[in-house]
Amino acid sequence: MRVFRDLSELENIENAVITIGSFDGVHIGHQKIISRLKQLSNETNSENFLITFDPHPRSVIYPKDKTLRLLSSRKEKIALFEKYGLDNVVIIPFTIEFSQISAQEYIEKFLVKYFKPKYIVIGYDHKFGINRSGDLQLLNSVKNKYGFEVIEIPKQEIDEITISSTKIRNAIINGNLSGANTLLNHPYSLSGKVIYGRKLGTEIGFPTANLKPEEPKKLIPKDGIYACKIEINGDVYKGMLYIGDIPTIGTDNPKSIEVNIFDFDQDIYGERISVKILRFLREDQKFEGLNDLKKQLKKDRESAIDFFRTYEDLVNANTSIVILNYNTKHYLETFLPSVSFSSQKPFDTIVIDNASSDESVKFVNDWFPEVKTIELNQNHGFAKGYNLGLNEINSKYLVLLNSDVEVTPNWLDPLIDYLDTNDDCAAVMPKIRSLENKDAFEYAGAAGGFIDIFGYPFCRGRIFDTVENDTGQYDNPKEIFWASGAALVIKKDVFNKLGGFDDDYFAHHEEIDLCWRIHNAGYKIMVLPESTVYHVGGGTLNYGNSRKIYLNFRNSLYTLFKNESILNLIFKVPCRLALDGIAAIKFLFSGEVKSTLAVLKAHFSFYGQFLSLLKKRKKLKSQIKNTSIGSPNKNGMVRLSIIWNYYIKRKKKYSDIFKD
Repeated sequence: MRVFRDLSELENIENAVITIGSFDGVHIGHQKIISRLKQLSNETNSENFLITFDPHPRSVIYPKDKTLRLLSSRKEKIALFEKYGLDNVVIIPFTIEFSQISAQEYIEKFLVKYFKPKYIVIGYDHKFGINRSGDLQLLNSVKNKYGFEVIEIPKQEIDEITISSTKIRNAIINGNLSGANTLLNHPYSLSGKVIYGRKLGTEIGFPTANLKPEEPKKLIPKDGIYACKIEINGDVYKGMLYIGDIPTIGTDNPKSIEVNIFDFDQDIYGERISVKILRFLREDQKFEGLNDLKKQLKKDRESAIDFFRTYEDLVNANTSIVILNYNTKHYLETFLPSVSFSSQKPFDTIVIDNASSDESVKFVNDWFPEVKTIELNQNHGFAKGYNLGLNEINSKYLVLLNSDVEVTPNWLDPLIDYLDTNDDCAAVMPKIRSLENKDAFEYAGAAGGFIDIFGYPFCRGRIFDTVENDTGQYDNPKEIFWASGAALVIKKDVFNKLGGFDDDYFAHHEEIDLCWRIHNAGYKIMVLPESTVYHVGGGTLNYGNSRKIYLNFRNSLYTLFKNESILNLIFKVPCRLALDGIAAIKFLFSGEVKSTLAVLKAHFSFYGQFLSLLKKRKKLKSQIKNTSIGSPNKNGMVRLSIIWNYYIKRKKKYSDIFKD
């Protein structure tokens, strides 16, 4: 992340995606804006810029107002901006002169001159220029002239930010740091230099580092003892923080902020430290003497240590359940509640929205505020939509879940446990049953996916249109070739190194293509039927839809060509031409003309993309080489034709052909 403190440092900025504000505390409401800013810049392949001001505008415009208290210092804000992955932060020195420029000058000589923005992400009530004369309406009136778009942050979201800031301040003042930290989505910090104190702590066996906050207007929590963590030169220690005037040694003492750092014995006078305040332990109180104070501090230390035994840092969970949504509010209403019971371990739930028009995002924000939403600017489909959204997520494990899936309690636990204990496994899936007929497997994945010699996919429990009832016949864990994208759990580092999904697929076969690359890198993929979910199936696009048939045939050809060896392709591509041709004729004789045309269109698209696919093969070869843990893994790829067995030999079930 680049930090600019002078506008003269900004050079050659074009098509920037910008937002403007004080962002005091960088709390969870601000983080939503930052996420939207990053998402827009990813979608448009542009750099993002967060523009903020120092000192706080209120302290300049109202210098006699002594009530202003800030949630973060400048350095703390910069550290948080970097944590949340911004490209650029611009800190504008806020002066009386700057506050006096007209609204038109603000747009023309500040925003346009220095940033040449493509998008301006701004609150509905944002005011700028002298006497706060500039607003959203003015920006919209000149956007065509200057070539930018205005993305309005709606009233409800801005109001929530204001409410969150008030709640955070009240929580801190009252010592409720757990509540404040939940709303901040990070621990509240006091940062500054270590100064000399009374050395009273050293005298009674509890040496402390006395802290002078680097921000004079910093909001200080109520007096008392707190459990905390202390960051010193990049290292983090546990400890307990005292805030108060030490009434045991007299009255009229100045306010003291000092921290006892556990298992630490270094001279840090003059060093900058950051104290992350985690839990209020007790009120400040006056003792009869230093000996009683010492006894209480021993108890305080024990209380802090007990707290740390169960404390989990407010950081990203190891696992994120990610639901890609496009106009499926009705499914979110039905199935999102069950997702919260997915695991006994910590996890995040995130909805990536492909510019839905059915108020899906509003529904999630209103009814599930704990669920993060990532809003895309247009419908990118499954493949690119997931890729753009997953860029925002840093969890170790990604759980890609369709919006039309009903999960069972703790279904994730065996899947995550398996990935935790098997380094050679990159992805796993549960058994997938039909929601409409819970005794039957579901079309998209069933009890694990395989691929035949010509690249046609099939499943344990489903071959073509024959779907079996689940009688426990496939309840053994098994290595498979592909895991269904309806409920796919994958290691994020493998996903990233292999390039994620292919953006050009839009939807369908994107998970099979990725799984083939996983196999080529030497990893294995498993189905663990002890875990079960229920899928509506065709909920997002009907199985018989001609668009879906086109994407399935086209993407299947893409997948075969990208991942199979050239020698095998010489034989397999002509065979696919013949077999797909037979399928097209079958559709035609069944009166499904649109389906026939979809198959033909898929082949014309494939041949038209021949050179592009060759380039992709070269790129994938490099990615696989950099990810590989061994020789390509061929398990799950069977050396027979599933079409021959199904249509000619009349073997309709997986168990008719294979013995597990």
